[in-house]
Amino acid sequence: MSIEWVNRAIDDLRAWGRAREVEVDADEVRLLCDYASDYLNVNELGDFTPETFDELLLSIYPRKVIAPPESAPETIAAARTLVDFLDEAAQVSGETATRMRERLDDIAPRMAEALADTSNFGMAKSLFSSIGPESLEQSIPIPSGELPDLGEAPCDCPGCTPLPAVRLAAPEELRAALESVPMLAEEPLPGGGDPLAAWARRVADLLEQDTGGAVTGSAELDEGLYDLFDMIYRLQVRVPVTVIGEYLDEIAGEGDVDLATVLGRLERTGMIRVDGDCAELTPLGVWALREHYLSLGVDAPEAPDLAEADARGLIEGLLDGVPTEIAEDDISRWLSGKEPGEAAAELLAAASGAPAVARGIAITIVDRLGAEAEPAVRGYLEDQELRPHAIHWLAARKLPAPPLTQQELLWVSVDMLALAMPAAEEDPEIFAENMAASGPPAHLIEEMWRVDHPDVVEVLELLGRSIPDGTVSKAARKAAFKARSRGIR
Repeated sequence: MSIEWVNRAIDDLRAWGRAREVEVDADEVRLLCDYASDYLNVNELGDFTPETFDELLLSIYPRKVIAPPESAPETIAAARTLVDFLDEAAQVSGETATRMRERLDDIAPRMAEALADTSNFGMAKSLFSSIGPESLEQSIPIPSGELPDLGEAPCDCPGCTPLPAVRLAAPEELRAALESVPMLAEEPLPGGGDPLAAWARRVADLLEQDTGGAVTGSAELDEGLYDLFDMIYRLQVRVPVTVIGEYLDEIAGEGDVDLATVLGRLERTGMIRVDGDCAELTPLGVWALREHYLSLGVDAPEAPDLAEADARGLIEGLLDGVPTEIAEDDISRWLSGKEPGEAAAELLAAASGAPAVARGIAITIVDRLGAEAEPAVRGYLEDQELRPHAIHWLAARKLPAPPLTQQELLWVSVDMLALAMPAAEEDPEIFAENMAASGPPAHLIEEMWRVDHPDVVEVLELLGRSIPDGTVSKAARKAAFKARSRGIR
């Protein structure tokens, strides 16, 4: 998926909505664009067709998105807003826009049924349904948890707070990006030599020199820029602007901070980009900060390009924690370089015998592949651990498949819950809420102790701690005791 065109589209859509005082559900439209890009070869707004919405709302959404049927009107409304934008922005012809609206009128009464029909569910959605929507949409491990307090400067000792590995844009992309930095239009880089080297020096001056308020409009705020940029670099995720505002307020003390103005001035530097309610470092910002760290003698590792790795390397790299957008781009580029059958065979070979989380990543990626991968997937029906996943993959594509036995259903239930354990330990309250809403029933939990799965005890103990229903949680604890006892014997 090309992240950049989606980001630009959402920025343009928000501006369009503000200009017309139209309420825009940007998150829902982004999801539409993301899935259209991932699965329907939509590489720009003009690629949308009436048929795109048929596939998105009646096939892709029911397979991929965990959402109640009653949410269908919200998604349809977002799709209508997208069509209005496509029409007014001349991304599609008026005739095409009319056909799109007619198609949405036809889809609207059918989408709720499609969302409720379990036979439409893809592998990931079906098996993660008892874990919660975040397990589907964030199935690739990424840095998460509570954001650090930006009011506290990080330790200066590299040994105590090692920098994370970061992905760098290609030098030619960075040089091209320099041409659109507003600050450089008014204060050009010196001519001669490598412009990136000159850019690194300019950023070092912003961070280390007494700029007297030239950057943010406040001398006090300018002094805190190093810590702010350093924290965002370490997080590697988009940071809510409210968090940045709290950090700036602490620095300013009694002074008032006009957050919108300060963020606008920071965007002028080319170091950060504000996207809706969040901000992130630009590729130029990441590159310049890494160069500055290196100049200080700090170890600033560069993350490998996972699209160039083998299947095991791809999975291990994703397990190390990769921001969602980068992970999506890595996966898409990795898949684009292989035939579907080849990709499935490599991923499933890497998943065979692997821990549950690694196996879950592999299965999630294989779930993106179409029926062309059937021979490779079918070849793993003899693999005890992968057989239930292979059966589900085949059945979801209406391909001949043996039925799941009760034992296989139990095994795959434990397997998918094992995949959720890291997120559950990180945020037990959310996991408990998901278990209360759609957790496995007591009669299923009571039988899980019989499953030959290496994580069965941990899974049952997690359920025993997490499920609010006392009867069901007691069943989980009793099953965990039986599983432990069987292991001892």
